Amino acid sequence: MVFFGEIMSGKVAFASCNGMSPNGLVSRVAVGDCKSVCDNVISICMGSTSADVEGRNDGMLKKYPIVAVNGCANACVNKILKNKGIDVAETVAVNEILDAFEVSARNPFRLDDEAEVCVKIIKEELIKTIDEIL
Repeated sequence: MVFFGEIMSGKVAFASCNGMSPNGLVSRVAVGDCKSVCDNVISICMGSTSADVEGRNDGMLKKYPIVAVNGCANACVNKILKNKGIDVAETVAVNEILDAFEVSARNPFRLDDEAEVCVKIIKEELIKTIDEIL
């Protein structure tokens, strides 16, 4: 589902979780890895977005379809964007995807071997999402 057909410019913006959970770290690393191999990806800083009470980022937030990449069931990325009046094109729920694979990250600050597997799974899901949107 894409809400931005009239402004689509061949790029997708990923807004990853900035939370202090292991899956928040997985979401950030997966977005970074995806961005490093996909020229059509930009990333959004959720700290800047939530702190932007003046609306200086609004133009950029409406320029590209946004994929919210939430680390946990709280879906903070979606909530922050909704509070800014921004609709998301898609949502990726890291916790739900990883539950299906029976792998998990355990540390919010470091990636171990299993967390690297989690990153790879989420990165593949993000690449599928790009293909669906574009």
